[in-house]
Amino acid sequence: MKITFILPAIGKKKNEKYIGTWKMEPLTIAVLKALTPDDIETEFFDDRIELINFNTKTDLVAITVETYTAMRSYEIATKFREKGVRVIGGGYHVTLNQYEALDYFDCIITHNSEKIWGTVLSDFRNGTMKSLYVGNTGSSEIMPDRSIFKGKKYLPVSLVETGRGCIHNCEFCAIAGFYKCSYFKRDINAIVRDIKNSPNKYFFIVDDNLVADTEHAKNIFKALIPLKIKWAGQGTLSMGNDKELLTLMKKSGCELILIGFESLETKNLKQMKKSWNNQMDTDILVQNIHDAGIGIYATFVLGYDSDTFETINDTLNFAKKHNFFTAAFNHLLPFPGTNLYERLKTDRSLIFDKWWLDDNYKYGQLSFNPKNMKAEELSLAARNARKEFAKFPVVFRRGMAHMRRSSPSIWWLFWAINLRLGEEIDEKMYVPLGKNLDEYPK
Repeated sequence: MKITFILPAIGKKKNEKYIGTWKMEPLTIAVLKALTPDDIETEFFDDRIELINFNTKTDLVAITVETYTAMRSYEIATKFREKGVRVIGGGYHVTLNQYEALDYFDCIITHNSEKIWGTVLSDFRNGTMKSLYVGNTGSSEIMPDRSIFKGKKYLPVSLVETGRGCIHNCEFCAIAGFYKCSYFKRDINAIVRDIKNSPNKYFFIVDDNLVADTEHAKNIFKALIPLKIKWAGQGTLSMGNDKELLTLMKKSGCELILIGFESLETKNLKQMKKSWNNQMDTDILVQNIHDAGIGIYATFVLGYDSDTFETINDTLNFAKKHNFFTAAFNHLLPFPGTNLYERLKTDRSLIFDKWWLDDNYKYGQLSFNPKNMKAEELSLAARNARKEFAKFPVVFRRGMAHMRRSSPSIWWLFWAINLRLGEEIDEKMYVPLGKNLDEYPK
């Protein structure tokens, strides 16, 4: 028996190469490989960096689906099913859009697959595979099997989990819907073993909020100190209130933390159900994090009801003032399964009912009508903010600030990310979802 795992790409422009963005090993695929019995042959196609061989001799195809890759995922599934190969779909998008996904796959797995994958494979072998399997929601002690990535050109960075989910209920966030605003801790011994098993010394902690449980996070960082690794992760601004936490983060090898500021406007934060950010002195907390020697990847969401051209410009100036390691100025995008999507649908503000399946939608466009400007204007404003933040004088000033507070071993990452940032912005704009992708000859 043979299984083919596939990670779909978003898409690419006709007659152009894939966007040359940073590619890291997909953790989900390594976990599925680890869960698969040794007597089953496996192969893996990463649609972002290689062509999919639709003529490969295989018994079963498994595709992990995100909303941005949904159209491409369904295209891939359809091609294999036309050849008589059965196809399984899973992931966030499938979990939050079960009825849609069932139209394109022979079988779907919702939630996390660790406790159900063995049953699915057993049922397939016996000819009794069902159309729907409900997985678990929780942490995993499974050791990823990264051998499936052999020969693929990824960054020398390993992905690792320290927990799953988030305790917050931000209106725009699909994670809140998937994990029901809960956080599930991973055993610290399993985390350490996972890191030791990796051939790399650079890591990205994929948790959506690695400080959701502060005491657990501190214990993790204490356990990481002897490993002498370098890592980046995702957290919240509140970590700037805890200097012990910041000290342990830095000692454990933290060089960069992604923080969702989302907005500087009080009304916007209240509307997105992130008003707890209003209770903090943003400037002081940013300074505390920088003083600890940790860079910040700041993300902002543009397009809530209190946003204007002036507030967007204020956001850009805020990012410049703090010389962030890098920043993302993202226009608001309603993902299915979120409270935001339901609100905009009820308000009849959606331009595309299902933007992820609409042939007319392109990456970088808005899928709804914002309150204080036209959709095209907000899309351009977000693009211009990114371009301004990526101009060389701004990058140079940020780089000098970063070099004064970070480890020399990580300086290369700053310049590698930021010097091509302006080019990548334009490359990504208006990429079609799922279309114009090449394949092996028939």
